[in-house]
Amino acid sequence: MGVVNNICALMIAVSMAVCLTSVANAAQGTATFYTPPYVPSSCYGYETNGLMIAATSDAIWGNRTACGTNYNVNCIGATNKGVPPCWGTSVVVKIVDYCQIGCQGTINLSQEAFSAIANPDAGKIIIEYTKV
Repeated sequence: MGVVNNICALMIAVSMAVCLTSVANAAQGTATFYTPPYVPSSCYGYETNGLMIAATSDAIWGNRTACGTNYNVNCIGATNKGVPPCWGTSVVVKIVDYCQIGCQGTINLSQEAFSAIANPDAGKIIIEYTKV
């Protein structure tokens, strides 16, 4: 029984370390959303990439190196006063486009992706995001 308990304790410790590492690597920014049509996009032209997609600002874009990268995005707060917008969920999105100069957020989520993590009436939210 001692060996089983030691293995369980080790697995729990490793799991906790992985969780803490991913939280420590999360960057903060803001997110807005855009509405269809989602094509053409800067990365894929007229190729459809589903609904869980996003455009990124210069903060992540890196001269197109962000194309195809997946990010886990979590709403952590409001950018303006009012009802807290966050649903308490996260979403994984694929970067398919560039949010040009004047972009209002770090990541511009598809309307569907934004709605999965926050109330669209908020318009703009504070997020944490990590590359997956």
